Amino acid sequence: MKKTTLVVLAAGMGSRFGGMKQITPMGPNGEIMIDFSVYDAVEAGFNKIVMVIKKENEREVREVIDRRISKMVEVEYVYQSPDTVPEGFSVPEGRTKPWGTGHALYCCKGHVDTPFGIINADDFYGKESYKILHEHLVQSEEMCIVGFRLGQTLTENGSVSRGICTEKNGYLTGVTEIKAITKDSDIPSDSVCSMNMWGLRPEIFERTEEKFSAFLKNIKNPLTDEFYLPFFIDEQIHERNVLVKVLSTPEKWFGVTYKEDAPSVKKAMTELIEKGLYKGL
Repeated sequence: MKKTTLVVLAAGMGSRFGGMKQITPMGPNGEIMIDFSVYDAVEAGFNKIVMVIKKENEREVREVIDRRISKMVEVEYVYQSPDTVPEGFSVPEGRTKPWGTGHALYCCKGHVDTPFGIINADDFYGKESYKILHEHLVQSEEMCIVGFRLGQTLTENGSVSRGICTEKNGYLTGVTEIKAITKDSDIPSDSVCSMNMWGLRPEIFERTEEKFSAFLKNIKNPLTDEFYLPFFIDEQIHERNVLVKVLSTPEKWFGVTYKEDAPSVKKAMTELIEKGLYKGL
């Protein structure tokens, strides 16, 4: 069986939520969302976890991660800092935050040498999603995205932005970012959307550096612009004819976009534990 890695993006701060929701307890025994994700990933067959974090948050993150996750699987930490840029570039004066999810991927160069999945730290993707992702990584050389039905990803507490996927013959042709989506929007609820659950291969890092460098050369607002992973993948599809298989999951996504989402997510996580789906967590 091939070795596989799961990259967890945990450097963002969640401005609408108002804090480090990556390490906010969501389970009845203090479990955080990453606990559930890693449990499901290990159960599916992933061998290693790479946590992408901010250096300044390391103590708080390690303290929480070491409670459960480090006992389940090997964990490596990668720092996402605004000064992690390709040779020949420097950080613009006043830039304090990292450069986005594509930059997080760039920071993993040299730390991942197996087929790998990539997820957000504060999202719950469900057991079946990890099984689908892992099976593809060990059986195919193609990259992939695990897509969710839009209606399974919305909140009652406000609007959300979602990357709506288009596909042809089972392969991704594009991801269009649509903002301010609510349950009353006219976008079909069965539309496939990206929740940032990708299956990639180590050779992608060379392309990531190339495109990140191009992004920095042409940046318009050096203090706020970000290098987004979905946009990078979209460029690979259209410029390099890279194939990205669309894998659809039946799972319901859970996440805390707003503080008001927390009670319903905590209730859902408690119910899953009571059903015995996370024994020993």
